[in-house]
Amino acid sequence: MTAVFPLGNWLAAAAERARPDAGALVAGERVAWRELDARADAAAAGFRALGLRPGDPVCVLMRSSVATLAVWFGLARAGLVEVPLNPASGRTLLRYLLEHSGAAVVVCDAEFEPAVRACAPETVRAVVVSGVGETSGPGGPARLDLADVLAAAPGPLPQVDPTAAAVVLYTSGTTGPPKGAVLSHRANVNLARHTVALMGYTADDRLYSVFPLFHSNARYCSVMAAAEAGADLVLDRGFSASRFWDTCRAHGVTAFNYQGAMMSILHKQLPRPDDADNPVRQAFGAPCPPEVFASFERRFGVQLTEIYGSTEVSIVTDMPPHARRIGSAGNESANYTVAVVDERDDPVPPGTPGEIVVRPKAAGWMFDGYAGDPAATAASWRNLWFHTGDRGLLDADGYLFFLDRVKDTIRRRGENVSSWEVERVIAEHPSVGQVAAYGVPSELSEEEVAIAVVPAAGATVDPAALVAYCRGTLTSFAVPRYVRVLDALPLTPSQRVEKYKLRAEGLPPDTWDREAG
Repeated sequence: MTAVFPLGNWLAAAAERARPDAGALVAGERVAWRELDARADAAAAGFRALGLRPGDPVCVLMRSSVATLAVWFGLARAGLVEVPLNPASGRTLLRYLLEHSGAAVVVCDAEFEPAVRACAPETVRAVVVSGVGETSGPGGPARLDLADVLAAAPGPLPQVDPTAAAVVLYTSGTTGPPKGAVLSHRANVNLARHTVALMGYTADDRLYSVFPLFHSNARYCSVMAAAEAGADLVLDRGFSASRFWDTCRAHGVTAFNYQGAMMSILHKQLPRPDDADNPVRQAFGAPCPPEVFASFERRFGVQLTEIYGSTEVSIVTDMPPHARRIGSAGNESANYTVAVVDERDDPVPPGTPGEIVVRPKAAGWMFDGYAGDPAATAASWRNLWFHTGDRGLLDADGYLFFLDRVKDTIRRRGENVSSWEVERVIAEHPSVGQVAAYGVPSELSEEEVAIAVVPAAGATVDPAALVAYCRGTLTSFAVPRYVRVLDALPLTPSQRVEKYKLRAEGLPPDTWDREAG
């Protein structure tokens, strides 16, 4: 078995193996892996000079940049616990995260300094700022320049245990306060190596990601996977469907990651004669809707590998091209045992929906708990299974089919409606570019089915025709009652629909009501 190092040592080894010019292009700025390794050394010394001790948390509120990478690996090399936060966090959420993390130091881009200062609890004693911004007024945390921290002379560093916490990644918090998943150094390295092995990445590859660095996808399946393979990386700050393939052509991209609505959005773009004229060979992620899977591969000349996992338990199942069952997320990977259980945690028969639960087959393949929340940790691990909060089913051959988030199941007149199934059917309609299905309170009790749709390019959506299209395809109790036509769906930076925002908006006056019609 390959030795697992803490992140700082792992980066040094990966950089030494890589060719001298291999590295990352982040938001237009280039850094070689070997140069990043040197910057991490300086950053580690700089953070240590702030009086921080191994195990101390440090919040990071930065957009993707080379400096962000240096901060990430510098903190790891110093034995500190990185807490990357979403730059789009509102002030109420930001205040909660800063307080909950317990961080005494916050690193941020200059544009976020006012928000950090407005939200920082008294326990924050220093704000380390990247770029030119406001100077600190009287009182409040001290203001330090990140450039000075990153320019420190390398010095003695602590020995870091690979099993120690490396990062706290906060969940989206759609059903309550966000939970901070604690991941060790070895869990991070294991995920990167698993990704490289699954995809067969080599030094000849150039990976592409549009996802942010506060999210596990870009961190471990793109940045660290590229470094592990000695490959190159292109990391953008956001997803643009209209520019996506041109970016891949311009940079010679051979592989990319996907998730959320990304594949549906790309597939809904108007066809171009050069769609297949691109250097991309393969893509990795979840989910690609099964109804567009084969079409996507043919149209763009890309081979897809589907997986299932989460921040807490990485790649639980995988479906490489040689072991396909389209519509599924594949079989359990070599690192996890997977089951589907009922509300009593008893396994259900093949083909029966239930909650997806998992166990690692070896140490170092999952999170170590939720930071400061032993009750949530224990609840998620009841009966010695990690409860994912996802509904799914296993077929007779062990292929896993994701159905829905448990919380996204719509309960209508005694029946459970899968929002995923509703979305899958409606997404096939040619006038629909994007769709989200969710429950809204019913005057009769329980919920009614609502959908929010974004028209496809050049199309218009007729709610009555769309609902008529559903009849005979969806079971009668799943046919939407309410339809909203929007210019855009609320999306996270990882391209997942923020359904809680749609639910919170209720039924505005422009909502079409099937029963009123």
